[in-house]
Amino acid sequence: MMSDLNSREWFYVGHYGQLGPLTWEQFQELVRDTVVERDTFVWATGLDNWRPAGELPELQSLFAPANGAGVPPPFNPAGSISSAPPQSAPTNFGQPTYQTQQSNFSQPTQYPVNYPRMQTLSMLPPSDRSRVAAGVLNLFLPGVGRMYLGYIAVGVIQLVLSLLCVIPYVWSFIDGIIILTGGVKIDGYGRRLDG
Repeated sequence: MMSDLNSREWFYVGHYGQLGPLTWEQFQELVRDTVVERDTFVWATGLDNWRPAGELPELQSLFAPANGAGVPPPFNPAGSISSAPPQSAPTNFGQPTYQTQQSNFSQPTQYPVNYPRMQTLSMLPPSDRSRVAAGVLNLFLPGVGRMYLGYIAVGVIQLVLSLLCVIPYVWSFIDGIIILTGGVKIDGYGRRLDG
């Protein structure tokens, strides 16, 4: 089965659309860095349709067990430890849920799978790509710096347009300066650009 996984090309839907093809090792690294999660839609050669990664049996071993270990305990402003069993998760996620227990309010203890996570830049895994290399490449070779960072579509558009006329080369040149000055914070795979 492992040889079957190694021979496939993997794709996933990230922040900027469909990304791939990836090797099995690259895909495992993205799962380990939490770029690809259980609810991320993935597809590989041999699959009939896009599916959440957590539904594929061959990917189950890559994810940490979903036993609620990462779910925060309910808020207890009194500071006392309650021996009551945990409350069930609310079913209406559109409105805040307040549950009264001895005049204390508690927050929901479980969130739906597609609950939007607030991520700061420091929480993202670091990229193996260099901002300086990408910026210099984009200054002198239109679109190549963007392709190096993983923004394949933008890079190809810059390259093709610069071959047709001079004006789009200005776009690529300015884009290279933006990359060099830190205007691009993450690469095409959702990883943080440090330097």
